[in-house]
Amino acid sequence: MKLLIITTNFPRWEGDPHSPWLVELLRMLRAEGVEVEILAPSFRGLASHTIEGMPVHRFRYALAAWETLTHEAGAPTKIRQNPLYLLLLPIYLLAGLLAAWRLSRRTAYDVIHVHWPVPQGLLGVAARQASRGRPRLVATFYGADLVLVKRFPALRPFLHWFVARCDDVAAISSYTRRELETLTGVQARIIPYGVAMPPAETRWPGTSGRILFVGRLIPRKGLTFLIQAMERLADCPGAHLVIVGDGPERPRLEAQVCDAGLQARVIFAGRVSDEELEAHYQQCAVFTLPAIVDASGDTEMLGMVLLEAMRYRKPVVASNVGGIPDIVQ
Repeated sequence: MKLLIITTNFPRWEGDPHSPWLVELLRMLRAEGVEVEILAPSFRGLASHTIEGMPVHRFRYALAAWETLTHEAGAPTKIRQNPLYLLLLPIYLLAGLLAAWRLSRRTAYDVIHVHWPVPQGLLGVAARQASRGRPRLVATFYGADLVLVKRFPALRPFLHWFVARCDDVAAISSYTRRELETLTGVQARIIPYGVAMPPAETRWPGTSGRILFVGRLIPRKGLTFLIQAMERLADCPGAHLVIVGDGPERPRLEAQVCDAGLQARVIFAGRVSDEELEAHYQQCAVFTLPAIVDASGDTEMLGMVLLEAMRYRKPVVASNVGGIPDIVQ
């Protein structure tokens, strides 16, 4: 079987932290004999390449310096922060449509799987229309695209149009499924991502007092409140917080830490390698994800980092928002 994945976000190189769960899924499908190809936008002029032997077809949509609509932060987040990104959308869509059409004319895919369907669904429909066969069109909704539809109601007709053309629709959490049903009336099947568990006897005792957060430094992660909580742990001198990840909120969060006098107890580790991330999980005493619903209505749609922490048998503390209750009860 030949599978075409259409996505806004895919690793740019081996070890790139973007969408590791998707790479893991594709790795498992390849082990079952599925031939996988990926169509994704370029980033700063990135040409087509391979990841773990899978062809990644990159489509260009601007000068290299301007190809930043995707990756490093979600496109909806970037558009909220800088509406000028909207000017790139028509060119992005046209370039993506042409790339999807050409790929599907050249290769007879059996399944076309669209991730983050707003607006990638257009590319999926174009790929199916261009095919000489009749590939099945399926979609997975993560939630950020649904937040975009709620913010811009003019997108709702497109969403209805797209899901009506899908052979199957999936959502990564019960929360995402409810949001999609509210917007379209479609009841998607829930297919969450997971992680591979180590042998049952494996243990990582961790460092006493070490609290770990992993993720992008954006408002919906709720780090402001986590830092405020650290202020309340003055009677626990051994408690210290390690923040792994980067993002647009980092300067403001670092200033908050300095204002609170927590420089010795809150560490910004930034982006780390896979090996370093594994060590951080192993060494923590507790993992936390203090997610919130941000000003735009965006929130955590599943919380893969919680599953990753559980993989190392770490206790987790998380907010009761979005898709998190599917993982933490």
